[in-house]
Amino acid sequence: MIHVVAAVVIDTQGRVLIAQRPKKKHMAGGWEFPGGKLEPGEERLAGLSRELREEIGIAIAKPRPLMRVRHDYPTREILLDVWVVRSYTGEPKGLEGQALRWCPQQDLASADLLPADKPIIAALRLPERLKQVFTGWYGITDLSSLRESTHHGRLRGVFIDGLEDGAAAVRLGADFLAVRSVLADGELTALCNGVPVPVYARGMGLEQAWALGASGLNEIG
Repeated sequence: MIHVVAAVVIDTQGRVLIAQRPKKKHMAGGWEFPGGKLEPGEERLAGLSRELREEIGIAIAKPRPLMRVRHDYPTREILLDVWVVRSYTGEPKGLEGQALRWCPQQDLASADLLPADKPIIAALRLPERLKQVFTGWYGITDLSSLRESTHHGRLRGVFIDGLEDGAAAVRLGADFLAVRSVLADGELTALCNGVPVPVYARGMGLEQAWALGASGLNEIG
């Protein structure tokens, strides 16, 4: 498996930066979120910072974990570690000869993104803090009701108690997970590392949740 870190870089107008794969690279010509392969033994955030500095010339601050996507291409298996970057310095440039494009979020679905990047589009619709069970974008249900739930195009969230619940919810099609109670740091990190969807932690600060791998906070109830 090739471990890749990637960033959804968002500017002050809410647009998202995408990059075109250069010639002679795998999937050349397709569009993707900027990033690249981790070096052996490299920590994920260090790798993300290095890749964005080398690839598009920006320095990042306070990236937010979003999700981890596993995808099988015909010749390789990818683990895509995705982060949201809203705070950065420098003006993005294609330092490796790649074309860059600022894309409104509503246009991402038609932007010819690589298959591994497409699940990220839906996850970007979720907030950093869950405050409601149902909105126009998502609905959250219990695991026992997930099979019967009909959210009419909304993202499907599930209230869970830990990794076992989370894995079961993902198998049944959950788009994100909302933890009901406070988990130990190691349990939360194992959950975030073990499922390919955003996780919302409980009972801690937002930056602490990000440091442990969660995308945001569950503040419902």
